Amino acid sequence: MRLIFAGTPAVAVPSLDALVAGPHEVVAVVTRPDAPLGRKRVLTPSPVAARAAELGIPIVRATRLDEAATTEIVAYGADLGVIVAYGGLVREPLLSAPRHGWINLHFSLLPRWRGAAPVQHAIIAGDATSGAAVFQLVPGLDAGAVFDEITRDVGTDETAGELLDALSYSGAALLASVVDEIAAGTAVAREQEGEPTLAPKLGQDDARLDWTAPFDAVYNRFRGVTPEPGAFTTISGNRLKVLEARAAADDAPDLEPGALLVERSRVLVGTGSRPLELLRVQAAGKPAAAAADWGRGLPPGTERLDA
Repeated sequence: MRLIFAGTPAVAVPSLDALVAGPHEVVAVVTRPDAPLGRKRVLTPSPVAARAAELGIPIVRATRLDEAATTEIVAYGADLGVIVAYGGLVREPLLSAPRHGWINLHFSLLPRWRGAAPVQHAIIAGDATSGAAVFQLVPGLDAGAVFDEITRDVGTDETAGELLDALSYSGAALLASVVDEIAAGTAVAREQEGEPTLAPKLGQDDARLDWTAPFDAVYNRFRGVTPEPGAFTTISGNRLKVLEARAAADDAPDLEPGALLVERSRVLVGTGSRPLELLRVQAAGKPAAAAADWGRGLPPGTERLDA
């Protein structure tokens, strides 16, 4: 079959590679335009665009799939559209343009966590199991019939970035298998069952740690927003990024929510229940540092993080 692949971030690259390695032809890649990155704001291709260039695949760069983008994509005459974290909506008439429509690899067990940030919301909610699903794209948000899915336990200390990276590879194999079944005419999709939950994109407000919450809620939120949008707290009104953290050892003393205990080799913060140990942090305008080094540099009398 002739395939159109739409994707943008690094987690979509394994899927592109899996499809290119298969028996089908990826005739073009659709991705978001180059974006300014770094302090110098250098225009940089998306990870998918960079990989497509390496593979010699034509690239369609589009912020949204409007009439002009649709005309360009339809001209490739694809039999199937495949989308993995593109970052935009596929609407009619593009949705029905390929003979087999479009399928989507989504990093959750649908209908749980429909939306832009399924892995992040799953971890914040404390889900013990996650996974990936390949479904038929329809106008409704992540509402199409599911061809196949995989499940995976969520590690106790696993961050959203780590889980998403793992699912990007196992999900790529799942996606390639479904594409093969569609080509062979053996694919069967089932309608989603159960009550949907939503996973909207996370913003900075979602990344602030609330030290008055119980430990599990604080730690799950830290894991769910790491590395993006990035967990943070404030100290004396100044932002402090929390880059690495873990549950404090059993010998840790009880601390009031937000209270800091700076010891020689560790920094503990109180929550609504047991303490969290900070491992690596980044103060505003400073490079990332081991939390113990940061803690030793605090002004005398600094006793707590802002709740």
